[in-house]
Amino acid sequence: MDKPTKFTIRAYAIIINENNEVLLSDEFVFGMRITKFPGGGVELGEGIVDCLHREAIEELGQDIEILQHFYTTEFFQQGLFKNDVQVVSVYYKAKLKENPKFKISNKPFDFENEIEGSQSFRWVSINEINVEEITLPIDNVVAGML
Repeated sequence: MDKPTKFTIRAYAIIINENNEVLLSDEFVFGMRITKFPGGGVELGEGIVDCLHREAIEELGQDIEILQHFYTTEFFQQGLFKNDVQVVSVYYKAKLKENPKFKISNKPFDFENEIEGSQSFRWVSINEINVEEITLPIDNVVAGML
């Protein structure tokens, strides 16, 4: 394994509803299906919390309320899609400010066409979350912590 030459910082929201369910995002990116928490890459000149708000508006179509820091990566993680990148992820517990304005499905990968950027959302009981179905390695660790 070659040593990474750059970092990427990712910010994710752990959104838990009143039924003790966490929101998962099923996406088709880089030609593969992935299941992860809502969020994405921090842009240059952007803070972690600012990124979470921007990503919520982009992905969910609505803003979120940030509650508290939950976890920051404590181990080396090479990029899943780019080998020359080291990934550092920051997770915050959050909640929706209002009822969901986006479609929530009962099944994974519930999108019409499997094209780059397709995305669907679903609630999964924290007590029943299967960490094996979480694709991104750091998200997988965080799912186990819930």
